[in-house]
Amino acid sequence: MIGFVLTWIGNSVAIWLVAYLFRSVTVTSWQTAFVAGLVLAIVNAIVKPILVVLTLPITVLTLGLFYFVVTAICLVITSKLVDGFAVQGFFSTIIASIVISIFSAIIQGLLKPAERR
Repeated sequence: MIGFVLTWIGNSVAIWLVAYLFRSVTVTSWQTAFVAGLVLAIVNAIVKPILVVLTLPITVLTLGLFYFVVTAICLVITSKLVDGFAVQGFFSTIIASIVISIFSAIIQGLLKPAERR
């Protein structure tokens, strides 16, 4: 359970930071970023594994590069489900999803209790 909460917080802060850095990602408020972080955590937990399995042949053919597209699809799904959170453009969505993943991983690593590292 604590892992899911850390993922939620990490995603929320990462979405807020990416919205600040990129014009193609918009968030209307920090509350929207918090909700988008929760929805993204749920989408990544439920939808992303299914997409990974379904797109495995293409991912293998592209030497793993299609995984970035799967991550971007999860971000688009999140933007469709959360009012006030939007991503625009195919390539900018892929870049934003990569940056969100990196920021989220760093934030989760910083928040993780010392005994669990």
